[in-house]
Amino acid sequence: MTKRTTRQITPAPVLPEELLTIEEAADRIKMSVRYLRRAVAERRIAFHRLGRSIRFDPADLAAFVVAGRVEPLTAETVWRELRSVA
Repeated sequence: MTKRTTRQITPAPVLPEELLTIEEAADRIKMSVRYLRRAVAERRIAFHRLGRSIRFDPADLAAFVVAGRVEPLTAETVWRELRSVA
């Protein structure tokens, strides 16, 4: 009796529907191209390298913007932080 081997089929990776150039990405988040290039150089934002070009997934841009959100201060949080300093 021979043993059958089953081969698992891995699904093909899902590509983003739209990839943006650096100019389009900078325009979308209302920042300069220079700022976005610096974020790429410092690896603070996800990007795709295609040859010598880089492209951005709109979902990655949204995640970058959301990650930079800072909550506003309230009187309660200010007093709590002041007590911890003393």
